Amino acid sequence: MLRFIASDLRRHWAGVIAIILIVALATALGVAVTLQERALRLGSARAADAFDLVIGAPGSETQLVLSAVFLQAAPLPLVPGSVLAGLVADPRVRWAAPVGFGDFVDSYPIVGTTQTLVDGMGGLKDGRGFARLGEAVIGAAVGMRLGDQFHPQHGRVGEPGGTHTEITYNVVGRLAPTGTAWDRAVLVPIETVWLAHHHDEPKAAVAGAENPFLHNGDAGEPHAGEAEGVHDEDAHALDAPLSAGSIADPAAPGVPAIIVKPRTIADAYKLRQQYRSDHTLAVFPGEVLTRLYATLGDVRTILSIVAAGAQALVGAAILLVVTVHVVQRRRQIGALRALGAPRLAIFSIVWGEVLLIAGIGLLGGFGLGYIGARALSSLFSAASGFALPVSFATDDLVRLAVLLGTTAIVASVPAMLAYRQSPASALRS
Repeated sequence: MLRFIASDLRRHWAGVIAIILIVALATALGVAVTLQERALRLGSARAADAFDLVIGAPGSETQLVLSAVFLQAAPLPLVPGSVLAGLVADPRVRWAAPVGFGDFVDSYPIVGTTQTLVDGMGGLKDGRGFARLGEAVIGAAVGMRLGDQFHPQHGRVGEPGGTHTEITYNVVGRLAPTGTAWDRAVLVPIETVWLAHHHDEPKAAVAGAENPFLHNGDAGEPHAGEAEGVHDEDAHALDAPLSAGSIADPAAPGVPAIIVKPRTIADAYKLRQQYRSDHTLAVFPGEVLTRLYATLGDVRTILSIVAAGAQALVGAAILLVVTVHVVQRRRQIGALRALGAPRLAIFSIVWGEVLLIAGIGLLGGFGLGYIGARALSSLFSAASGFALPVSFATDDLVRLAVLLGTTAIVASVPAMLAYRQSPASALRS
């Protein structure tokens, strides 16, 4: 029987390949949607694990998380320096670090922060942390080496924006891999970001050097009419050592966001409640992501319905084609019956052919869906910076088993038509 099925499939190889491809493509659509949505949820959740609490100015919770956790550039209102100073001194806080945006080097975002955040992100793989204003620590996926120098640019390459030509950063360390968007970030002292954007504002002392830091100003945009970069007379300030107490000054400039590591879960909830006010916004990134997942789930449901509809249409079309094929082969089936082939053998041949063709298509569809999801994840990871783990789960195996079971039931329809055919009537027609 198996040799008969193989011979029959070889004789109609073109139609068999066409049906397999149709089934595979229809299946791949649903598989890719499922795998990609799951990878996005897992990847974003892992990326947010290191961020217990994020505090910013009143505004969009989603944008605050996207900017602070996933480093998606957006203009955010600033939190006064007094808020950061209060968090640093709060006994409920293990550590608090500012996050300042605005500049890039190539396609990598430059993030102004402190050594505290460097340590909180998992520490260094190579080199050392920044100890002076002009030093930088690069993420694990940044295409630079220790000892490289660069000028910060206001905006990505190809976008309008000036270059801070008087500011030169020296790469002194590299972060250990985190699997987050911070692997593609360049971390610099927050004091240098203030210096770069507000050189003509009132000055504040940092480590004993007169450095032009803006008080309660916009840490992300230069003033209208300003030239990018620091004044020549201030360029020497980049060699000044950092002061551990600079961010604890209530008169320090504002920052777009503050990453907070509470000491306990209870402290985390107390801090969130305290800083959810008219003047500040405190969020748990996980809660914000949960709402985003709900939206993604709705989209996935819609796409899954579309994919299921496509699979149903393909199944109906295949059933119609196979049924017509069985009808056209009435003489051949009648001859087999006249030669003594039992009805059960005829049923098995037709049922086995349909199940084999559809089964290969389903398995191929799962493979194509996996490849497609991996390709999409690679593109997304390159753009966002955090890894998207694509893998099959138990639910996927159950789904495959259900599809194969459904196919086995559907395949019995044309097999039953062949089973019920009379040899005499088939040969007379």
